[in-house]
Amino acid sequence: MSEAVQMAVVFGGIVMIIKIITDTVTRNRLIEKGLVDEKVKFLYNGGSRARALNNLKWGMVLIGIGVAALAGSLAPDHFDEAGVLGLMFIFGGVGFLVYYILLARHEKDQSTK
Repeated sequence: MSEAVQMAVVFGGIVMIIKIITDTVTRNRLIEKGLVDEKVKFLYNGGSRARALNNLKWGMVLIGIGVAALAGSLAPDHFDEAGVLGLMFIFGGVGFLVYYILLARHEKDQSTK
C-alpha cells in the first residue's frame, strides 16, 4: 500500500507543479500583451466562495482516503493491500458524492434568493 500511496503523491505533485507553472506562464503572457480585462480576471480570480467550495471538496476526499489508510494500518488482519486501496477509492468517491450533494444544495439555495 505504501508504494501505491507514494506513487500517487509523487505523480500528483508533478501534475500540480506543471499546472501552476502553465497557469503562471499563461497569466504572464496575457498581461504582457495587454489582454487583461474582466473576462481574464474572472478566469483567474475565481472568487473566495468558489475556492472555499473547492477546498471543501478536496478536504473531504483526502479525509476519506486518510480514514481508509488509518483503518488499514489499525486493522492489518482484516485488510490486505488491495483491500486498503479499495477502501481509499471508495471513501474518496464518497467524499466526491457528498461534495456534489452539498454543491447542488448550495446552488439551489443561491438560485432561490
